[in-house]
Amino acid sequence: MLSSRLPSPDTLTLEEQVAQMMVVRTTGHLFDHEVEYPQWEAKTDALKKWLSLGIGGVIFLGGSAAELGVRTQQLQMLAKYPLLMAADIEEGVGQRFSGATWFAPPMALGGIAQRDLPLALTLAEQMGAATAQEATAIGLNWILAPVVDVNNNPANPVINVRAFGETADVVAQLTSAFIAGTQARTYGNAVLTSAKHFPGHGDTDMDSHLSLPVVNHDFVRLQALELVPFKAAIAAGVDSVMTAHLQLPKLDPDYPSTLSKVTLSGLLRRDLGFDGLIVTDALVMGGITQQYGPTEAAVLAVEAGADILLMPADVEGAIAAVCEAVRSGRIVPEMILRAVERIWRAKHTLTDLPVTHGISRHAWQHQAVPPVQVDQIATTDIQDVATKILRTSQRVENAPPASLSQAISAPLIPGQNVVLVDDLLHAPFLGRTAPAVTVPTAQGYTLVLMDSRSADMDRLRTDVTTLVQLFIRGNPFKQSEGLSAIASSLIKALGSNVQAVVIYGSPYVRQQIQPLLPANTPCVFTYGQMKRAQAIALQPLLNPNQSPDGASLAIPALDGAFTD
Repeated sequence: MLSSRLPSPDTLTLEEQVAQMMVVRTTGHLFDHEVEYPQWEAKTDALKKWLSLGIGGVIFLGGSAAELGVRTQQLQMLAKYPLLMAADIEEGVGQRFSGATWFAPPMALGGIAQRDLPLALTLAEQMGAATAQEATAIGLNWILAPVVDVNNNPANPVINVRAFGETADVVAQLTSAFIAGTQARTYGNAVLTSAKHFPGHGDTDMDSHLSLPVVNHDFVRLQALELVPFKAAIAAGVDSVMTAHLQLPKLDPDYPSTLSKVTLSGLLRRDLGFDGLIVTDALVMGGITQQYGPTEAAVLAVEAGADILLMPADVEGAIAAVCEAVRSGRIVPEMILRAVERIWRAKHTLTDLPVTHGISRHAWQHQAVPPVQVDQIATTDIQDVATKILRTSQRVENAPPASLSQAISAPLIPGQNVVLVDDLLHAPFLGRTAPAVTVPTAQGYTLVLMDSRSADMDRLRTDVTTLVQLFIRGNPFKQSEGLSAIASSLIKALGSNVQAVVIYGSPYVRQQIQPLLPANTPCVFTYGQMKRAQAIALQPLLNPNQSPDGASLAIPALDGAFTD
């Protein structure tokens, strides 16, 4: 049973009310020595202290799905009040927690929509339902998705393939379908969703994790483009809206969106009529911390109208600073109380119990912490959806009539399998069993691994045919444009020795690379980078007897895949 009865918000102390507005980050691993990002992830002692203060939720990263299930149970039992349990699972639970299903990035659905919008909408809804099912099976109750940004800037380093598309109407339809899927409750799953990043992060060319982008769009432009998917998400019943760390001088010349009263209390709350949770993007990001610092940023965000402060750099300092701002008259107490009431209301939606006017009648806190449901993870139905999205969004050009190995005159000349990735030390999709490695090796190719730190062209042979595999997508903290330049140099250096190319990740990289290829070069593009995507992508080139999950089974023909 949860540890204690949840009282009415107005009976909490000011410190407890403000603590409820904090969502802190920790690891999904069970043990402190497995923490991967110690500068951001709370270890056990700090986490227990913050739980005793009454923090409102936790955001997780890392570990296996089953491990996280145990972790969420432990923390709910330790918590002073029931917790929001969140994760950035824009590509399914398996994106962050091994063992669960890892879907293609959302832009794959946008690619499908260009050819078959009804199919894309169906798949988006199925992806939402699958994500909700797997999340609730391991104790997560808040999906920090969908991304409703319209990625109309190909140079966007932080949104990119995380977006569902490049046009407002398509993004609005697909994200609304995803939200509808999360609400299906096929297996009794109940989760919150979050539309991000308000008022629109799709036309930036700077990573807000590192610095603050400035976008000079006016309100007329926002109404015509960026706000369209947010309006649709609100109409679809999205539970929360996450802010964007960017500056819109024509909307608010003084503050970035996360700290802007004009943007949050004015545009989002008053003009768009959103009465759900407003949550900041992570307050540890450089776009905020560089100028405002950890405690002042927290106060400004609450002043602006935020209900939840995500990942404050100094949790206790943020609580103390907001409390002091209330006591000094800078923030009126009613703002804090209204924020906590919205948090209470959101937590109520995680059960079938009605939300009452008094907010004080909470029977749901006496329910037992739900058990881990491993049988709801990576089911055949869910994996079939993930496979269908990958296959249907894949592009194949100049596919050889037979496999590449058969196309080479006998005896087989061992070729190179050149694999280029951003950072080999942080590439979980490129283990020793990855199809991108094992399938070509089994057919006589010699593996040459390269990354942005060791892209030495002198290592390349110029007397053998070469299969080139490029793992490049827009990733936060990554400078993918540099990797694209390396890829271009690689293709030029190999010249006519390029036998075939597989591009995993960004369609914008595909647009850059294709003009450099020798005429009629086979080229496969897939939005995914995971093992399933690799197996499917290599099938039309090398015809491996390899199933999408790596088992030694034949892959069915790519029914429905688009061949340009």
